[in-house]
Amino acid sequence: MERVLLGMAGPWADDSREAADHYTTKIGGLPDWPFPRESLPPDLLKCLKCGGHLCLVAQVYAPVSTGSLKIEERFLLIFGCIMPGCGTSPDSWRAFRVQRLDDVREVSESTPVKTLPSNTTPSISDSKASWFDGFDDDDDDDEDMDLEALGRALLEAGTSLNSVSKKECRNKRSGTVQNYLPSTPGTRLVDKESPVAPCFYMYTQEHKPANAVVSLSSNYSSLSIKEKQNADGGDDDSDKETWAPEAYEYDAALNADRTYLKFKKQLDANPEQCFRYSYGGKALVATQEVADVSGCKLCCGSRFYEMQLMPTVIYFLQEAADDQLRHALENWDWLTLLVYTCAKSCSNSNSCVVVNGWIVAEESVVLQSENTKVISQLSQFQ
Repeated sequence: MERVLLGMAGPWADDSREAADHYTTKIGGLPDWPFPRESLPPDLLKCLKCGGHLCLVAQVYAPVSTGSLKIEERFLLIFGCIMPGCGTSPDSWRAFRVQRLDDVREVSESTPVKTLPSNTTPSISDSKASWFDGFDDDDDDDEDMDLEALGRALLEAGTSLNSVSKKECRNKRSGTVQNYLPSTPGTRLVDKESPVAPCFYMYTQEHKPANAVVSLSSNYSSLSIKEKQNADGGDDDSDKETWAPEAYEYDAALNADRTYLKFKKQLDANPEQCFRYSYGGKALVATQEVADVSGCKLCCGSRFYEMQLMPTVIYFLQEAADDQLRHALENWDWLTLLVYTCAKSCSNSNSCVVVNGWIVAEESVVLQSENTKVISQLSQFQ
């Protein structure tokens, strides 16, 4: 079954410009480059429409460990423009894959590969573990979830999270302990030109099939009702009422977009999710029409879906922004931002930016909004 990690909102940073490290996953703030920011080309982080400075929207640590590829030093950066008229422009959103140049290793059959058990939730800040080992699923398989297997998976996932001791911090929103903050924040020159969105850190939780959770909740509700009836000495059959779990009647909305309703259902299941991560998995689209994504501009290979930002990001940023920035963020009118990356995570140093042994490769962003069916950006580094 396809594994999906949900990026959940953690604590706010003390200072939106505070430095962390590239293992940190966060929304807003300034990017934590593993090299001096001044080493990058000056136009790399400019809006291709208005020429203004881009604002960091998300930084996601994303190591890869598959049957044929292992990359530990790798993260993604997603930028957007806050200038009027740029919020829904395909040239105003850019995504970059940053990874160590010598960290791409093709794994042979005789080379042992460190992978995670299929029933273990990966740690977002563990630089030695991949988020995913492989994917093969469809949403239609949710109904086949075994409740007993779900219970074991949740128990083992909780044990795995509790065993992690490094980089731990208390989640100020939910009160649970998660490891998503940098252990040793660094220092950097203050970038006064780039706009800075309010910064908060992220933790992840594995997506649980909604059908299984509803069924489990229904069982508990039925059990509670029966226990209450037994405690009260039983109930007359004439007063007995049949209880059933509520279900959304999709067919009642005759003109509703079923694709959007499915998107909304997944968003409502975890309202605080800011991104969804599924390396090589299946995107949760908000509209039926999805633009074709071109191949990688570096190796001419294919690109596939890796992650997407959810509209919850806009809500949290607007809530914490000052009046001036809040007005600017109103230009961000999208339902989801889909990020597609090179399927090989190639490192062609002759065709991309190379700084101190790191490559910076631009990837592809597809934007879906309410006002326009699909606005796609097929990014190409020039």
